[in-house]
Amino acid sequence: MFRRRKPSDTVAAVDLGSNSFHMIVARVWDGEMHVLDRLREPVRLASGLDSRGHLDEAAIERALACLERFGQRVRDLPEGSVRAVGTNTLRKARMVEGFQERAGEALGHPIEIIGGREEARLIYLGVAHSLADDGGRRLVVDIGGGSTELIIGERFEPLHMESLHMGCVSMGRLYFPEGRISDTAWRAAEIGARLELQPIAETYRRLGWQDALGASGTLLAVDRILREQGWSREGITLEGLRRLRDVILEAGDAMKLQLKGLSDDRRPVFPGGVVVLSAIFESLGIERMRVSDGALREGLIYDLQGRSRHEDVRGRTIDGLMKRFQVDAEHAARVERTALLLVEQAGESWDLDQDDADSLAWAARLHEVGLSISHSQYHKHGAYLVENADLAGFTLEGQRRLALLVRAHRRKFPVKLFSALPAPEGERLTRLAVLLRLAVLLHRARNEEGAQAIAGLKPKSRGLKLRFTPGWLEAHPLTRADLEREADYLRNAGFKLRYED
Repeated sequence: MFRRRKPSDTVAAVDLGSNSFHMIVARVWDGEMHVLDRLREPVRLASGLDSRGHLDEAAIERALACLERFGQRVRDLPEGSVRAVGTNTLRKARMVEGFQERAGEALGHPIEIIGGREEARLIYLGVAHSLADDGGRRLVVDIGGGSTELIIGERFEPLHMESLHMGCVSMGRLYFPEGRISDTAWRAAEIGARLELQPIAETYRRLGWQDALGASGTLLAVDRILREQGWSREGITLEGLRRLRDVILEAGDAMKLQLKGLSDDRRPVFPGGVVVLSAIFESLGIERMRVSDGALREGLIYDLQGRSRHEDVRGRTIDGLMKRFQVDAEHAARVERTALLLVEQAGESWDLDQDDADSLAWAARLHEVGLSISHSQYHKHGAYLVENADLAGFTLEGQRRLALLVRAHRRKFPVKLFSALPAPEGERLTRLAVLLRLAVLLHRARNEEGAQAIAGLKPKSRGLKLRFTPGWLEAHPLTRADLEREADYLRNAGFKLRYED
């Protein structure tokens, strides 16, 4: 029996953003989130990323010190009740695994890194849950430190998502070095932002929306400043943004900005955020935008709750990919059932948990996805599709793990790919890959017969013994031959497979 997690009454979400780290601790009752604690620190992670993609030690130390403080609040929460995700800066950083491990130790929970479109999905989920469900189409904009997400959706479902490579920190560093601002630099920054928006602007205008909404720090700060300066009574307006631009240009230096509602820690990155927002208003023809309290961390909470109630978006994502590439769903279901039967029997000895069982089930459903390209080397084609598709609900690491299982489900075992992983992770995925390989092998005839013949399974540290019903292997020489060949494949990976009837 593999380990199953018990849902926790208290959950938390941590957003390791490019500019600030955020954390909320909450309880969700009857679909409503009740925030118990909310923390934010301006870590400025993006400012520590050099041109080669390396994080400097000062930025790392700021990040770890912040996560230590956050960890004091959530370290004692049970496994699976805290989701901590890194966004644009950690997506871009090289050799980030060492930082992830140290960061996870500081927080007391693992750190994941999510792709841009997954970030957009979670932002939309957080915004949608913070608003009345009016059924109208919405445009949601979130300007972060290193990226900007734009999502069009209805109710709780995003319809179109983009993540653009510009944010308040990155634009400030590129166009306003050391905080200096001029008319020429501002025009260059606006042109740069509009060029980034150009490939998507026509599509977004064509799709249309009834309501434009902003989320997170830059948008909340602009809304607050426009109201406190008396430049807007409700929301962010194009006229208000133009007045704000004039004040920024007159100051000529980000640190000299004196605006009601502008905090000291927001001041250095504020001009970069305003120029991005101005370009969005101009490119998409927006006149007014409301702001929302919900954002990425709220989306993480609702996504986490959905997983605990078996409403996991990842399952829908896998089903969508199967339909898109015309996977034989009946056969995939057979392999999945057998894989889960095997993990049930091996789970306790191999210390596998619910996440491992889920990964194995998804890999079983997708193991033939590469057949849509070619039968030859289809496991490699499938791995490429899984690793490079936009898979809603999956972290970048989760997607790579899933692709590796698909890659390893047949033929020669890719030892080097598993050896490149940290030892505990490589060992765990090797065991899952072995179980998937056996499930696929037992259904080679594309029927239930092979799985029904399993009488028992005995796992060892680097081995596995399969027992079949008496006389079954003798009556099925093709399966015996497949098992002999599989034993050779696994022997080369340092894994011993035995079988008997």
